[in-house]
Amino acid sequence: MTADLFHFIRKSRRLAFGSACGALMLAMPGAFAQDVTAPPAENATANEIQQFCTNIADAARDQRYLLQRKDLETLKVSVDERISVLEQRRAEYEDWLKRRNDFLKQAELGLVDIYKAMKPDDAAGKLEMVRPEIAAAIVMKLPARQSSLILGEMSDEKAAVLTNIISSASDPNTSKEPS
Repeated sequence: MTADLFHFIRKSRRLAFGSACGALMLAMPGAFAQDVTAPPAENATANEIQQFCTNIADAARDQRYLLQRKDLETLKVSVDERISVLEQRRAEYEDWLKRRNDFLKQAELGLVDIYKAMKPDDAAGKLEMVRPEIAAAIVMKLPARQSSLILGEMSDEKAAVLTNIISSASDPNTSKEPS
């Protein structure tokens, strides 16, 4: 009985294989017929795909622009805040600088008046102990006759240093700004 069963299975396989080959042969002309009509469907599909991708690309680009715009607006707010703080600090600094300069002018005028009232030999002795820039500024503000008497009473080295500072202050190639 097993031999009959084995023979039956073998026959069934052959029959199934033959049927499958026949069906495949019958299906081929139909497949070729579909291939002839398929390109317009593929073109339509390709067009639809391209249109879909373009629409998605436009939406993605719009979304990207919106995100970039939001980031830029956030940065703008941050920069505006920093500018505001810097402008406030600048105003505070300018106020401080104005008060400082006013004080220095008053102090300088008072200091010049003090040295103006001193005897030249006393003034020379005091100015030799002061920083050369300050001494030169004071000597420049004194009347020429008194300045010459004070410089004459100073040591030659100190008088030479002050003379160099005063001459460089009047040099047109030197900046007028003290800073």
